[in-house]
Amino acid sequence: MLRKIAAALQLWGLPGAFLLALIDSAGLPLPGGVDALVLLTAVTNPNLAYQTAALSVIGSALGSMILFFLARKSGDLYVERHATTLRARRFREWFHSYGLVTVFIPTLVPIPGLPMKIFVLCAGAFGVGPLAFLLIVLAGRIPRYFALAALGRTLGEDSAGWVKAHTWQLSLGALALGAGLMMLVRLFRKPIPHQP
Repeated sequence: MLRKIAAALQLWGLPGAFLLALIDSAGLPLPGGVDALVLLTAVTNPNLAYQTAALSVIGSALGSMILFFLARKSGDLYVERHATTLRARRFREWFHSYGLVTVFIPTLVPIPGLPMKIFVLCAGAFGVGPLAFLLIVLAGRIPRYFALAALGRTLGEDSAGWVKAHTWQLSLGALALGAGLMMLVRLFRKPIPHQP
């Protein structure tokens, strides 16, 4: 059924790209649907490639904000009830230090199965600032979708095969980037005071 929804939205052209990205980022998973639509548009109608990428960025940002605010509203209650153990407190402290890195990496790198929504939910539930969250999503989605549009315009029908052939390199690059960003955060962050 989800594939039928994605296929129907693809037929809608530019508005479909916006809606597909919005729905996918708001919590209804359509794995690879937005990436595939940006590539498909770039291959079949190169003149609309960058417009499709731009609308996909906007739709994804809005959808992510919807999921973020839903988690923020209901997450406060959940965290108050269940985050009383030492392990839960430590995870919350860790997320406040490195959580936005875990949001940034899956928004940037198109690796199937890299779970972004879990980290979006954590960001909302743990009270990450909405502006910081939005900027991180945009920092990942803008280069991702515009790079896919450029790839589709350049390689044409070979672009999807290129992405599949380079999945390992993309995965290793994401791990290296994530590790590097976490090291930078560790270097520049202020220590969190521990509560007794």
